[in-house]
Amino acid sequence: MERQMGVYMLLCGGGTLYTGWTNDLERRLSAHMSGRGCKYTASHQPVQLVYFEPQPSRSAALRREAAIKRLPRAQTQALIFGPSNALPFLFPEKWATIDKNQWTRQ
Repeated sequence: MERQMGVYMLLCGGGTLYTGWTNDLERRLSAHMSGRGCKYTASHQPVQLVYFEPQPSRSAALRREAAIKRLPRAQTQALIFGPSNALPFLFPEKWATIDKNQWTRQ
């Protein structure tokens, strides 16, 4: 797959969400899953990719990441299951494995 700039969200152990940006989603996801992505995801395993939104540039990705981090959880969940999520189209196999019961945590 071609490298794509964008914003992503991970569902972490305990039902928390982690939001970040990348220019290489496969590499970044691999780093998070192996515990090398960042301190937060290393201590909140397992992680599962639940959202990806392509962005045209690094600055756009950083702005969008900041905007998503300010959203209440209900709006974040609406993004994950809404039309802006490119994950079902780019990685249908990952999207099919998402456990919808994880979304009961407030």
